[in-house]
This record gives sequence, C-alpha cells and structure tokens, in this order.
Amino acid sequence: MASSTENSDETFPSADIAAELNPGNNTEVQVDPISSEVAASKEIKEEATDKQKKKQIEKKEYLDKLKSAIIISSIVVALAGAAFAITKKLKEK
Repeated sequence: MASSTENSDETFPSADIAAELNPGNNTEVQVDPISSEVAASKEIKEEATDKQKKKQIEKKEYLDKLKSAIIISSIVVALAGAAFAITKKLKEK
C-alpha cells in the first residue's frame, strides 16, 4: 500500500492561507468555468424564451388590432348599407 506522500498528486491542493485570511488583498478573481458556462447557457435560454414570449404577445396584439379593425369596418359598411336602403325606401314613397 502506498503512503500518502507518494500519492500527493491525488490529494487536495494546498490552500493559500494569506489569501483566505485576507480576502481584500486577493485581487485575482477566480471563476469556476463550469458554473460560468451553466450560468451563461441559462441566461441565453432565458433571453430566448423572453424573446419568444415577446413575439407571441406582439403577434396577439397585432391580431387583436386587426380583428377590431375588421369588426369596426364591417359595422360601418352595415350602417352605410342600412342608410342607403332607408333613403331608397324613402325616395320610393
């Protein structure tokens, strides 16, 4: 069986005591690459879903406006037709 000194490459790296005790003096930012990739991919997914939701909302608003315009124009045409029919009946009498 091997001693712990022989397998020193398999143990945890030694801690920097000065940096741990004085975190204000540590100017080197240490970033976990896996965590930053996960956060970046999560942010990209959130932005994509936000854009998709925004497009769906805009599409719904556009369709609602179009629907309102069609309904209003059909009412105007119906009223114009009714007015034309009434004036025609009045002229006949």
